[in-house]
Amino acid sequence: MATLYLTEQRSLVRKDGDTLVVQIPADKERGTEKRRVRVPMMKVEQVVVYGDSTITSPALLALLEQGVDVCFLSYHGQFKGRLSRDFSKNGGLRIAQHRHAVVNDSDRALLAAKGFVRGKLGNMRTILLRANRKLGDTSVKEAARAVARVIKQVEALQPDGQAPPNPSRPQADSAWGSLLGLEGNGTAQYFGVFGKLLKRDMGFSKRARRPPTDPVNALLSYGYVLLGNQVASAVSLVGLDPYVGFLHGSKYGKPALALDLMEEFRPIVVDSIVLTLINTGAIQAGDFEERLGAFRLTDAGRKTFLHKYEDRLSTSIRHPTFGYSVTYRKAIELQTRLLGKWLVGEIPEYVPFMVR
Repeated sequence: MATLYLTEQRSLVRKDGDTLVVQIPADKERGTEKRRVRVPMMKVEQVVVYGDSTITSPALLALLEQGVDVCFLSYHGQFKGRLSRDFSKNGGLRIAQHRHAVVNDSDRALLAAKGFVRGKLGNMRTILLRANRKLGDTSVKEAARAVARVIKQVEALQPDGQAPPNPSRPQADSAWGSLLGLEGNGTAQYFGVFGKLLKRDMGFSKRARRPPTDPVNALLSYGYVLLGNQVASAVSLVGLDPYVGFLHGSKYGKPALALDLMEEFRPIVVDSIVLTLINTGAIQAGDFEERLGAFRLTDAGRKTFLHKYEDRLSTSIRHPTFGYSVTYRKAIELQTRLLGKWLVGEIPEYVPFMVR
């Protein structure tokens, strides 16, 4: 099972039996001819549409019947919306999720939020340690130690009964304020030395989101959009409410739970891809375009990234909790299911996905 990415502009997707037929028009500027690609529907898990592409109604209906989400992005990768089948019938699961949300049970919600932060920082530390086996850089080694100290502080945090009036801006002296402060500290330590992990100078000095001010930040932001779509699909599949989170405050239109669950996968999926693409020379300066100080991938660069992204999601790894081999794509779904089991009381705690 894989994701079908529609990156060619003015493409048309129609249904032919159990197959999707993608009709790609000729492009005189790039010197490409009109062509047709056939994709068996049974191999498609998700469809991601970039910019100007059309999917016929019969094709959309067939995808929905198969339980395939269709995500719509702008040409440059900005999320616009998602088309999915009926919401899960598991109302009890969503009731448990809402009951344990910050506004109703801040102490219980803090336990879940701690898990997301521990997973994120633990995997950031792993990325630093792996890279430094060859680098032997003192600053990277110290950053990894600093992140480890932050993780211990996160683990030691205890609920204090204080419900933040605004989950996005809790009191600094509360357990919630401490958790967010520790997350920010650990993340700053990580990105403070991230540039040292790169074998090529791509102008990276710090994490910059809006807009991405260098090629590395452009890759990170682009990858996080893709990962967010993957996690949101898993949340919908399991039957949880994507807009009610624990670590991230629930705001109108913000998929807070998807953002929560993707935290622990950011370093080991997206950051790892970025390091590999740059350090192997698969992505270079010519794969980006700059407009008004903002960097974006070119069509060729985007295809290279998507190919590597799919490879990463399809990579198998031994699950740290269950002990058997799963792909990263499956691991995202399993973590979502684990969260659901914790919410309804089937397991004592939510254990984040952490690699070594």
